[in-house]
Amino acid sequence: MRYWAAAREAAGVPEERVDASGVDAALAEAVARHGDRLERVLRIASLLVDGRRVQRTDPLALTAGSVVEVLPPFAGG
Repeated sequence: MRYWAAAREAAGVPEERVDASGVDAALAEAVARHGDRLERVLRIASLLVDGRRVQRTDPLALTAGSVVEVLPPFAGG
């Protein structure tokens, strides 16, 4: 998993390995490791798997080497 912006801050790491078969399971594992602060960010974040936008509940199977990216909304210009 790769965390960006506020997700990185909430997790306390820029990326980590998570052993999960699906997106929802991977996110649940991340929350188990990092707590409520990350869960709050995940509620509003966009998710990418291998560069493709997905929803938390998509029945997409993760395989070895899949990259889940957590992108919270951010302001900028």
